[in-house]
Amino acid sequence: MKKVLVIGSGGSGKSTLARQLGTVLGLEVLHLDSFYGYAGWVEPAKDQWRDPVEEWIDREAWIVDGNYSGTLAQRIEACDTIVFLDLSRILCLWRIVKRRLTYRKGNRPDIAEGCNEQLNLEFVAWVFNYSHRSKPKVVKLIQENSSRKKIVWLRSRREVDSFLKNPRDYKCLTQTS
Repeated sequence: MKKVLVIGSGGSGKSTLARQLGTVLGLEVLHLDSFYGYAGWVEPAKDQWRDPVEEWIDREAWIVDGNYSGTLAQRIEACDTIVFLDLSRILCLWRIVKRRLTYRKGNRPDIAEGCNEQLNLEFVAWVFNYSHRSKPKVVKLIQENSSRKKIVWLRSRREVDSFLKNPRDYKCLTQTS
């Protein structure tokens, strides 16, 4: 477990898990949200985004959290472990509301400077529809790579806690239902 990709819906706990896992494994953690958005959530040009991603994934060891479909296949190819947070829609929605309230006066530590925490209809709709729109694509990528990667499929907070206790020996789940 030297190159770990943490993916899942908004509000699933990707950044928190990545940070905790980084501490447990002693690996550098890279939060895509801290590099992707320029001040005011201005999206970078695709070539400006792909270059840093290529640099990160060429490193010897890392934990990267975030979705960003434009480089997801590239990151999956480079990682040895995929941790998929497949938590309930209601929990994810609750967490994005809670996160907005917590960071209403400033930046989250894992997002780019000048990108204040947002809670708008577009983001809420993305989280609400994740299981129907984005998840099938993610599941397909996981299935396509399941023979070459360690897959950790976490469906509850209890499973996340269990995984963090002993991540290297955690039973891999490859169920896609």
